[in-house]
Amino acid sequence: MRIALDAMGGDHGPHVTVAGAYQFLQHYKGHTVVLVGDRAQIQEELNKVPPKYHSSLPIVHAPENIGMSESPTEAIKKKKNSSMVVGLQMHANNEVDAFVSAGSTGAQLAGSFMLLKRIKHVKRPAIGSFLPSEKGMVYLIDVGANAEARPEHLVQFAIMAEIFVSHVFGGDNLTVGLLSNGSEASKGNEMTVQAHQLLKKELPNFKGNVEGYDIFKGKTDIIVCDGFTGNILLKMAESVMHVILNEIRKNIGKNLLKNLGAMLVKPAFRALKQSLNYEEHGGVPLLGVNGISIISHGKSSPLAIRNALSVAMEMKSHDVNKHIEEQLLIEEKTHEAAS
Repeated sequence: MRIALDAMGGDHGPHVTVAGAYQFLQHYKGHTVVLVGDRAQIQEELNKVPPKYHSSLPIVHAPENIGMSESPTEAIKKKKNSSMVVGLQMHANNEVDAFVSAGSTGAQLAGSFMLLKRIKHVKRPAIGSFLPSEKGMVYLIDVGANAEARPEHLVQFAIMAEIFVSHVFGGDNLTVGLLSNGSEASKGNEMTVQAHQLLKKELPNFKGNVEGYDIFKGKTDIIVCDGFTGNILLKMAESVMHVILNEIRKNIGKNLLKNLGAMLVKPAFRALKQSLNYEEHGGVPLLGVNGISIISHGKSSPLAIRNALSVAMEMKSHDVNKHIEEQLLIEEKTHEAAS
Protein backbone atom coordinates (compact mmCIF):
# COMPACT_ATOMS: atom_id res chain seq x y z
CA MET A 1 0.00 0.00 0.00
CA ARG A 2 1.16 3.54 -0.81
CA ILE A 3 0.13 6.35 1.55
CA ALA A 4 0.83 10.03 0.91
CA LEU A 5 1.78 11.85 4.12
CA ASP A 6 1.70 15.63 4.39
CA ALA A 7 5.20 15.90 5.81
CA MET A 8 4.79 19.62 6.51
CA GLY A 9 1.55 19.25 8.48
CA GLY A 10 1.24 19.70 12.23
CA ASP A 11 2.96 21.95 14.74
CA HIS A 12 6.39 20.36 14.22
CA GLY A 13 6.41 19.43 10.52
CA PRO A 14 8.97 16.92 9.19
CA HIS A 15 10.61 16.43 12.59
CA VAL A 16 7.49 14.55 13.73
CA THR A 17 5.96 13.30 10.48
CA VAL A 18 9.09 11.58 9.18
CA ALA A 19 9.68 9.92 12.56
CA GLY A 20 6.05 8.77 12.58
CA ALA A 21 6.35 7.33 9.08
CA TYR A 22 9.50 5.47 10.14
CA GLN A 23 7.72 4.02 13.17
CA PHE A 24 4.86 2.88 10.94
CA LEU A 25 7.21 1.06 8.56
CA GLN A 26 8.93 -0.62 11.49
CA HIS A 27 5.62 -2.16 12.55
CA TYR A 28 4.02 -2.73 9.14
CA LYS A 29 6.35 -4.16 6.54
CA GLY A 30 5.92 -3.90 2.79
CA HIS A 31 4.20 -0.51 2.64
CA THR A 32 5.36 2.82 1.21
CA VAL A 33 4.85 6.23 2.79
CA VAL A 34 5.31 9.06 0.28
CA LEU A 35 6.61 12.13 2.10
CA VAL A 36 5.09 15.23 0.48
CA GLY A 37 6.59 18.65 1.21
CA ASP A 38 9.80 20.67 1.12
CA ARG A 39 12.53 18.28 -0.06
CA ALA A 40 15.39 19.87 1.89
CA GLN A 41 13.56 19.87 5.23
CA ILE A 42 12.30 16.32 4.75
CA GLN A 43 15.70 15.03 3.69
CA GLU A 44 17.28 16.50 6.82
CA GLU A 45 14.95 14.35 8.95
CA LEU A 46 15.17 11.36 6.64
CA ASN A 47 18.93 11.28 7.19
CA LYS A 48 18.17 10.24 10.78
CA VAL A 49 16.31 7.15 9.55
CA PRO A 50 18.27 3.94 8.77
CA PRO A 51 19.10 3.84 5.03
CA LYS A 52 17.32 0.51 4.49
CA TYR A 53 13.99 2.33 4.97
CA HIS A 54 14.69 5.15 2.50
CA SER A 55 13.31 3.29 -0.52
CA SER A 56 9.98 3.03 1.33
CA LEU A 57 10.03 6.74 2.15
CA PRO A 58 10.24 8.54 -1.22
CA ILE A 59 9.97 12.33 -1.27
CA VAL A 60 7.64 14.31 -3.53
CA HIS A 61 8.70 17.95 -3.53
CA ALA A 62 5.95 20.46 -2.68
CA PRO A 63 7.48 23.85 -1.83
CA GLU A 64 4.33 25.59 -0.61
CA ASN A 65 2.57 25.14 2.71
CA ILE A 66 -0.95 26.05 3.86
CA GLY A 67 -1.05 27.87 7.19
CA MET A 68 -3.66 27.30 9.87
CA SER A 69 -4.97 30.87 9.58
CA GLU A 70 -5.46 30.86 5.79
CA SER A 71 -8.85 30.62 4.14
CA PRO A 72 -9.15 26.87 3.37
CA THR A 73 -10.94 27.14 0.04
CA GLU A 74 -8.76 29.99 -1.24
CA ALA A 75 -5.58 28.21 -0.15
CA ILE A 76 -6.57 24.98 -1.94
CA LYS A 77 -7.32 26.93 -5.13
CA LYS A 78 -4.22 29.12 -5.09
CA LYS A 79 -1.52 26.92 -3.56
CA LYS A 80 -1.41 24.10 -6.10
CA ASN A 81 2.16 23.24 -5.04
CA SER A 82 1.36 22.91 -1.35
CA SER A 83 1.94 19.60 0.41
CA MET A 84 -1.80 19.36 1.09
CA VAL A 85 -2.93 19.83 -2.51
CA VAL A 86 -0.13 17.74 -4.04
CA GLY A 87 -0.84 14.84 -1.68
CA LEU A 88 -4.59 14.93 -2.25
CA GLN A 89 -4.11 15.24 -6.01
CA MET A 90 -1.85 12.19 -5.98
CA HIS A 91 -4.64 10.29 -4.24
CA ALA A 92 -7.25 11.57 -6.70
CA ASN A 93 -4.98 10.39 -9.56
CA ASN A 94 -4.69 6.92 -7.94
CA GLU A 95 -0.94 7.34 -7.47
CA VAL A 96 -1.43 6.55 -3.77
CA ASP A 97 -4.10 4.69 -1.82
CA ALA A 98 -4.63 7.22 0.97
CA PHE A 99 -3.68 10.66 2.27
CA VAL A 100 -2.80 11.61 5.87
CA SER A 101 -2.25 15.09 7.26
CA ALA A 102 -1.92 16.88 10.61
CA GLY A 103 -2.18 20.24 8.85
CA SER A 104 -5.11 22.63 8.50
CA THR A 105 -8.31 20.64 9.03
CA GLY A 106 -10.31 23.22 7.09
CA ALA A 107 -7.97 22.97 4.10
CA GLN A 108 -8.04 19.18 4.23
CA LEU A 109 -11.84 19.21 4.26
CA ALA A 110 -12.02 21.65 1.37
CA GLY A 111 -9.34 19.82 -0.61
CA SER A 112 -10.93 16.42 -0.05
CA PHE A 113 -14.35 17.71 -1.15
CA MET A 114 -12.90 19.36 -4.27
CA LEU A 115 -10.38 16.73 -5.38
CA LEU A 116 -11.65 13.38 -4.09
CA LYS A 117 -15.40 14.11 -4.44
CA ARG A 118 -18.03 11.97 -2.71
CA ILE A 119 -18.71 8.25 -2.64
CA LYS A 120 -21.77 7.42 -4.70
CA HIS A 121 -25.02 7.81 -2.69
CA VAL A 122 -23.34 9.91 0.02
CA LYS A 123 -25.17 13.19 0.58
CA ARG A 124 -22.67 14.77 2.99
CA PRO A 125 -19.23 13.54 4.13
CA ALA A 126 -18.63 13.81 7.89
CA ILE A 127 -15.86 13.62 10.49
CA GLY A 128 -16.10 11.50 13.62
CA SER A 129 -13.99 11.42 16.76
CA PHE A 130 -13.55 9.05 19.69
CA LEU A 131 -14.42 9.99 23.26
CA PRO A 132 -13.82 7.85 26.36
CA SER A 133 -16.73 6.41 28.32
CA GLU A 134 -17.37 4.03 31.21
CA LYS A 135 -17.88 1.22 28.71
CA GLY A 136 -15.00 1.97 26.34
CA MET A 137 -14.81 4.43 23.48
CA VAL A 138 -17.75 6.34 22.00
CA TYR A 139 -17.64 7.54 18.39
CA LEU A 140 -19.15 11.00 17.90
CA ILE A 141 -20.12 12.13 14.40
CA ASP A 142 -20.23 14.82 12.93
CA VAL A 143 -17.62 16.98 14.69
CA GLY A 144 -17.07 19.75 12.18
CA ALA A 145 -17.64 18.96 8.52
CA ASN A 146 -21.26 20.16 8.43
CA ALA A 147 -22.35 23.15 10.52
CA GLU A 148 -25.90 22.44 9.43
CA ALA A 149 -27.42 19.07 8.59
CA ARG A 150 -30.76 17.56 7.62
CA PRO A 151 -32.31 14.48 9.25
CA GLU A 152 -31.39 12.21 6.33
CA HIS A 153 -27.76 13.32 6.67
CA LEU A 154 -27.65 12.12 10.27
CA VAL A 155 -28.93 8.71 9.19
CA GLN A 156 -26.05 8.45 6.72
CA PHE A 157 -23.57 9.65 9.36
CA ALA A 158 -24.70 6.80 11.61
CA ILE A 159 -24.41 4.21 8.84
CA MET A 160 -20.93 5.36 7.80
CA ALA A 161 -19.74 5.49 11.42
CA GLU A 162 -21.01 1.99 12.14
CA ILE A 163 -19.22 0.58 9.09
CA PHE A 164 -15.95 2.37 9.89
CA VAL A 165 -15.82 1.49 13.59
CA SER A 166 -16.88 -2.13 13.16
CA HIS A 167 -14.43 -2.88 10.33
CA VAL A 168 -11.40 -0.93 11.55
CA PHE A 169 -11.71 -1.26 15.34
CA GLY A 170 -13.97 -4.29 15.65
CA GLY A 171 -17.31 -4.80 17.33
CA ASP A 172 -20.69 -6.21 16.36
CA ASN A 173 -24.19 -4.81 16.79
CA LEU A 174 -22.97 -1.30 17.52
CA THR A 175 -25.69 0.91 18.96
CA VAL A 176 -26.56 4.43 17.78
CA GLY A 177 -27.85 7.41 19.76
CA LEU A 178 -28.97 10.91 18.75
CA LEU A 179 -27.55 13.83 20.74
CA SER A 180 -30.38 15.91 22.17
CA ASN A 181 -31.42 17.89 25.23
CA GLY A 182 -33.75 15.19 26.52
CA SER A 183 -34.39 11.49 26.24
CA GLU A 184 -37.95 11.88 24.92
CA ALA A 185 -38.49 11.64 21.17
CA SER A 186 -40.18 15.04 21.23
CA LYS A 187 -37.12 16.81 22.69
CA GLY A 188 -34.75 18.92 20.60
CA ASN A 189 -35.09 21.35 17.73
CA GLU A 190 -37.11 20.56 14.61
CA MET A 191 -34.20 18.86 12.86
CA THR A 192 -33.44 16.65 15.86
CA VAL A 193 -37.07 15.58 16.30
CA GLN A 194 -37.32 14.66 12.62
CA ALA A 195 -33.95 12.88 12.75
CA HIS A 196 -35.17 10.82 15.73
CA GLN A 197 -38.19 9.64 13.74
CA LEU A 198 -36.06 8.79 10.70
CA LEU A 199 -33.36 6.98 12.69
CA LYS A 200 -35.98 4.96 14.56
CA LYS A 201 -37.58 3.97 11.27
CA GLU A 202 -34.43 3.08 9.33
CA LEU A 203 -31.88 1.81 11.88
CA PRO A 204 -32.75 -1.25 14.00
CA ASN A 205 -29.78 -0.48 16.29
CA PHE A 206 -31.03 3.05 17.14
CA LYS A 207 -31.47 3.42 20.91
CA GLY A 208 -33.03 6.87 21.07
CA ASN A 209 -31.80 10.22 22.28
CA VAL A 210 -28.58 10.68 24.24
CA GLU A 211 -28.22 13.61 26.62
CA GLY A 212 -24.97 15.33 27.51
CA TYR A 213 -24.44 13.39 30.74
CA ASP A 214 -25.06 10.09 28.93
CA ILE A 215 -22.08 10.48 26.58
CA PHE A 216 -19.35 9.45 29.02
CA LYS A 217 -21.56 6.73 30.48
CA GLY A 218 -21.38 4.93 27.14
CA LYS A 219 -25.14 4.73 26.64
CA THR A 220 -24.50 4.00 22.93
CA ASP A 221 -21.43 3.14 20.85
CA ILE A 222 -22.09 5.87 18.27
CA ILE A 223 -23.64 9.31 18.75
CA VAL A 224 -24.82 11.43 15.82
CA CYS A 225 -25.34 15.19 15.67
CA ASP A 226 -24.72 18.13 13.35
CA GLY A 227 -21.15 19.34 12.97
CA PHE A 228 -21.73 22.64 14.75
CA THR A 229 -22.89 20.94 17.94
CA GLY A 230 -20.38 18.12 17.64
CA ASN A 231 -17.41 20.43 17.23
CA ILE A 232 -18.31 22.45 20.32
CA LEU A 233 -18.84 19.26 22.33
CA LEU A 234 -15.52 17.77 21.20
CA LYS A 235 -13.50 20.87 22.08
CA MET A 236 -15.26 21.20 25.43
CA ALA A 237 -14.53 17.53 26.20
CA GLU A 238 -10.84 17.94 25.28
CA SER A 239 -10.61 21.00 27.56
CA VAL A 240 -12.30 19.25 30.50
CA MET A 241 -10.04 16.20 30.13
CA HIS A 242 -6.98 18.47 30.12
CA VAL A 243 -8.16 20.20 33.31
CA ILE A 244 -8.84 16.86 35.05
CA LEU A 245 -5.38 15.51 34.25
CA ASN A 246 -3.69 18.73 35.36
CA GLU A 247 -5.62 18.81 38.64
CA ILE A 248 -4.63 15.21 39.39
CA ARG A 249 -0.96 16.01 38.70
CA LYS A 250 -1.15 19.16 40.81
CA ASN A 251 -2.72 17.60 43.89
CA ILE A 252 -0.94 14.25 44.06
CA GLY A 253 2.40 14.41 45.77
CA LYS A 254 1.99 17.48 47.99
CA ASN A 255 2.75 15.52 51.14
CA LEU A 256 4.00 12.09 52.24
CA LEU A 257 0.52 10.59 52.69
CA LYS A 258 -0.49 11.70 49.20
CA ASN A 259 2.74 10.31 47.79
CA LEU A 260 1.88 6.91 49.24
CA GLY A 261 -1.63 7.21 47.81
CA ALA A 262 -0.20 8.21 44.45
CA MET A 263 1.69 4.92 44.26
CA LEU A 264 -1.58 3.04 44.68
CA VAL A 265 -3.53 5.04 42.09
CA LYS A 266 -0.70 5.28 39.55
CA PRO A 267 -1.96 2.34 37.41
CA ALA A 268 -5.47 3.83 37.31
CA PHE A 269 -4.04 7.26 36.48
CA ARG A 270 -2.00 5.76 33.64
CA ALA A 271 -5.11 4.02 32.26
CA LEU A 272 -7.11 7.27 32.44
CA LYS A 273 -4.39 9.19 30.64
CA GLN A 274 -4.26 6.56 27.90
CA SER A 275 -8.03 6.59 27.41
CA LEU A 276 -7.94 10.38 26.93
CA ASN A 277 -4.93 10.32 24.62
CA TYR A 278 -5.70 11.25 20.99
CA GLU A 279 -2.41 9.62 20.00
CA GLU A 280 -3.92 6.17 20.53
CA HIS A 281 -6.16 6.57 17.48
CA GLY A 282 -3.82 8.91 15.61
CA GLY A 283 -6.35 10.33 13.20
CA VAL A 284 -9.90 10.02 11.96
CA PRO A 285 -11.16 9.73 8.40
CA LEU A 286 -13.40 12.13 6.53
CA LEU A 287 -16.09 9.53 5.94
CA GLY A 288 -17.99 9.74 2.67
CA VAL A 289 -15.32 11.06 0.33
CA ASN A 290 -14.21 8.88 -2.57
CA GLY A 291 -10.86 8.09 -1.07
CA ILE A 292 -9.13 7.83 2.31
CA SER A 293 -8.40 11.22 3.86
CA ILE A 294 -7.16 10.89 7.45
CA ILE A 295 -7.24 14.00 9.64
CA SER A 296 -4.70 14.10 12.48
CA HIS A 297 -4.35 16.45 15.44
CA GLY A 298 -2.12 19.49 14.87
CA LYS A 299 -0.14 18.53 17.98
CA SER A 300 0.45 14.99 16.71
CA SER A 301 3.53 13.15 17.97
CA PRO A 302 5.36 10.49 15.94
CA LEU A 303 3.17 7.87 17.66
CA ALA A 304 0.02 9.70 16.57
CA ILE A 305 1.28 9.90 12.97
CA ARG A 306 2.14 6.20 13.04
CA ASN A 307 -1.36 5.36 14.24
CA ALA A 308 -2.98 7.67 11.68
CA LEU A 309 -1.13 5.81 8.94
CA SER A 310 -2.34 2.52 10.39
CA VAL A 311 -5.95 3.75 10.30
CA ALA A 312 -5.49 4.53 6.60
CA MET A 313 -4.06 1.06 6.07
CA GLU A 314 -6.96 -0.60 7.89
CA MET A 315 -9.54 1.40 5.95
CA LYS A 316 -8.00 0.24 2.70
CA SER A 317 -7.57 -3.39 3.74
CA HIS A 318 -11.17 -3.62 4.99
CA ASP A 319 -12.58 -1.82 1.92
CA VAL A 320 -14.56 0.56 4.12
CA ASN A 321 -15.62 2.87 1.28
CA LYS A 322 -17.00 -0.03 -0.75
CA HIS A 323 -19.06 -1.17 2.23
CA ILE A 324 -20.38 2.38 2.71
CA GLU A 325 -21.44 2.63 -0.94
CA GLU A 326 -23.14 -0.76 -0.87
CA GLN A 327 -25.00 -0.09 2.39
CA LEU A 328 -26.19 3.34 1.32
CA LEU A 329 -27.46 1.87 -1.95
CA ILE A 330 -29.49 -0.65 0.04
CA GLU A 331 -30.87 2.15 2.25
CA GLU A 332 -31.73 4.22 -0.81
CA LYS A 333 -33.62 1.36 -2.48
CA THR A 334 -35.43 0.54 0.77
CA HIS A 335 -36.46 4.16 1.18
CA GLU A 336 -37.71 4.36 -2.43
CA ALA A 337 -39.71 1.16 -2.03
CA ALA A 338 -41.37 2.49 1.12
CA SER A 339 -42.28 5.82 -0.50
